[in-house]
Amino acid sequence: MSALALYLRYAGASVRGQMQYPASFLLLSFSQLVVTGIEFIGVWALFARFGTIEGWTLGEVAVFYGVVNVAFAVADTFTRGFDIFGSEFVRTGNFDRMLLRPRAAAFQLLGYEVRLSRLGRLAQAIVVFAIGVALTHLRFEVRVVGLIAWAIVGGAMLFSGVMVLTATLAFWTVESLELVNVISYGGVEAAQYPLNIYAAWLRNFLIFVVPIGCVAYFPVVAALGHPDPLGAPPWLEALSPAAGFLFLGVSLLIWGVGVRRYRSTGS
Repeated sequence: MSALALYLRYAGASVRGQMQYPASFLLLSFSQLVVTGIEFIGVWALFARFGTIEGWTLGEVAVFYGVVNVAFAVADTFTRGFDIFGSEFVRTGNFDRMLLRPRAAAFQLLGYEVRLSRLGRLAQAIVVFAIGVALTHLRFEVRVVGLIAWAIVGGAMLFSGVMVLTATLAFWTVESLELVNVISYGGVEAAQYPLNIYAAWLRNFLIFVVPIGCVAYFPVVAALGHPDPLGAPPWLEALSPAAGFLFLGVSLLIWGVGVRRYRSTGS
């Protein structure tokens, strides 16, 4: 069986299982929509008080917010297996059985669960993005659509890489560390605003270490047609989401090191 066909069977089984309890799916999705919606109310309150932040308007920040949250929602939907890897696989010894199967462990974890409840977060992000488009009068030209789509894909790859790194830590710590949420969820919060409002050390971290700025800031600035306060050239703004793919590739290499040094917990 091809990898794609097998993954579709994995995903189909996960979706059918969740649809056995439709009320639970609807409530979880609605709670995701409400919680993330409340977050954006805080953003709106900030702009209602100060008008603009470093020259950026509410509509422009809404576009940043929508793009980064769509990317994160997509990654969060498909990486559940990595998110719970420490507690559900390493600590319990279930990873031992996974290694006996004739498929890569990362592939099996990718197909472990498709979290439909994240559709609530996705819907909220799309609504906020639509608000941003309306407020900025953003035109859906081919170039703009391409930049936004490219940013979302690159962002989904980057956040998937963060989840892979989180799982990799469990080879040494057994349990996944909540500290990593500072990078994943904290990175989402930081990327919802333009990078030039932050201190230089934080900007450098978000560009060169965990390149969230590359997938969320530079392409959106180019799509908005807003002059970049950081002075990035146009070619960099267009190519920067590729950093998400590079980050995922490096994360998978580190994952491979973890798999090779894995020793069963003996459970």
